[in-house]
Amino acid sequence: MSPSLEEPTASDVLDVIKNPLKAPPQLVAPEPEHCVGPESEQAGTADSCQGCPNQAICASAPKGPDPDIPLITARLASISHKILVLSGKGGVGKSTFTTLLAHAFARNPASTVGIMDTDICGPSIPKMMGVETETIHVSASGWSPVWVADNLAVMSVQFMLPSRDDAVIWRGAKKNGLIKQFLKDVEWGPMDFLLVDTPPGTSDEHLSVNAFLKESGVDGAVVVTTPQEVALLDVRKEIDFCRKAGIKVLGLVENMSGFVCPKCTHESQIFQATTGGGLALAKEMGIPFLGSVPLDPRIGMSCDYGESFFDAYPDSPACAALKDVVRRVGKEVGLDAKDVLPED
Repeated sequence: MSPSLEEPTASDVLDVIKNPLKAPPQLVAPEPEHCVGPESEQAGTADSCQGCPNQAICASAPKGPDPDIPLITARLASISHKILVLSGKGGVGKSTFTTLLAHAFARNPASTVGIMDTDICGPSIPKMMGVETETIHVSASGWSPVWVADNLAVMSVQFMLPSRDDAVIWRGAKKNGLIKQFLKDVEWGPMDFLLVDTPPGTSDEHLSVNAFLKESGVDGAVVVTTPQEVALLDVRKEIDFCRKAGIKVLGLVENMSGFVCPKCTHESQIFQATTGGGLALAKEMGIPFLGSVPLDPRIGMSCDYGESFFDAYPDSPACAALKDVVRRVGKEVGLDAKDVLPED
């Protein structure tokens, strides 16, 4: 008999969100009448399993809680705040915003900041941080992240590739395994902030990060969008994902909100908001609005050269807007705005 092709129920989906690595194994035949269950500790070894076509599958399926979760929790115990940067839409400047957020936090010499790049197939953080050619150092205590500055570190799959042009063609299980290594084996050390840059969507990487960080505590997620409704459609799904996965939404940032001329600093609307933009969406979804960041072409230039936008163009209106956003993020995680980013 062929396996069931019924659609998963809502409870099944929630179970996968809570623990993606404990999803039921794919059986080749329906469960027999006296089946102990494919996730049971006796699966594949019980008397009722003898002669069942699923016996080998059930016997090899992982059972019980993930033994690496306590190791991850212990490894990350010295990190004060863990913040996810999410967006259901690609191309909204999420990775760019992550680097800007990291540079802003690192402007306070008393703070130590780390970036974990979980965009396995499109790692762009090393290029934006100016450490694209670096490699990972492995020691007895684990993997060492690449340090951009004395108080700013980065970990990415890019550091493991022979060439920057090599494609990462991996299925979900292998990507999940690398994310686990980033959390379990990387020697992050004492840190004030760990920013987790994620790819677009609500899939493998997001489920894994949420499952692995659950016990160690996640402060929440900063969701990035652009003003147009095409982007807001996917961002609504991302916010819904956060709520179903139990991730606090720290707030919404509207990126590329207008264009700032580098010469006259006049601001024009490039991506016109047709439904109210990020501010209206934040009110609709009942989440904080962290602010709007105008589009300054020099931000892209800073990323291409691996420079800090705050150091290169401190007079840009985008720089002032970003500082306001950073202070609001700090407030949402329970910190004093002046301690997060001191006034210039």
